[in-house]
Amino acid sequence: MRPPEVYRAINAVTAALAGDGIAKSRTNAIELYQYRSIDDVLNRLAPLIAEHRLCILPRVLERIITDRPSPATPMRVNVLLRVAFDLVSVEDGSVHTVEAYGEALDEGDKGTAKAMSAAYKAVMLQAFCIPVAGTEDADSSATKLGTRPSVQTGQPVEGWEQWASDVMATLGICESIAAVDRVQSGKRPQLRAISRERPDLYAALGECFSQRRQALLAPVCPPKKARKPYGRRDRAVVSNDRETNFVLVKA
Repeated sequence: MRPPEVYRAINAVTAALAGDGIAKSRTNAIELYQYRSIDDVLNRLAPLIAEHRLCILPRVLERIITDRPSPATPMRVNVLLRVAFDLVSVEDGSVHTVEAYGEALDEGDKGTAKAMSAAYKAVMLQAFCIPVAGTEDADSSATKLGTRPSVQTGQPVEGWEQWASDVMATLGICESIAAVDRVQSGKRPQLRAISRERPDLYAALGECFSQRRQALLAPVCPPKKARKPYGRRDRAVVSNDRETNFVLVKA
């Protein structure tokens, strides 16, 4: 029984690339490492795939997007894709499917495209056993997982007294409980630090937070209307267009 043509095509492309593979001709300008771009992979594979009548059709199975905020850089988006690639032979329609993950960070709208390129390169390198000289083996080193480093917050540049005064001033202009909560949440690391270093200021800040919340929760009474002065006679108009006089008697 003849095997499916898709495997013959995969083997033929693998044989063509077994000698020299795809060279790492690019250099990362920031971290100074060598790499092969998606264009390098496509330019090398496209003639071989066409020659051996093979189609490669990607399908995104899963997409996860996560924001990665950083104080030193703009907001970046992390995109993780799980992609299935159908390798289809034109000769008999036989199919073999392989999957790979692609992950990318981007500050704009190119995260998904980058992740697709990463997944494609990973699949092609492994499916066709493309030589990757210069790539570090995963078992060549080990990483020990440690505890998350704690955030150390020291005295601010302006000093604790001025910092506490600024926080109290900010609380004074808060117009809602939600605004007070945002101030407290945003200053939480400093509040922990000041509770250790200046318990007196911490107590004063706590009292200020409490008073501002109570003030915002207090019901607002509508202003009292001015009483109309009593007079001897007032004139009123009734619905039947007749006028009637009445006397207001002061109690």
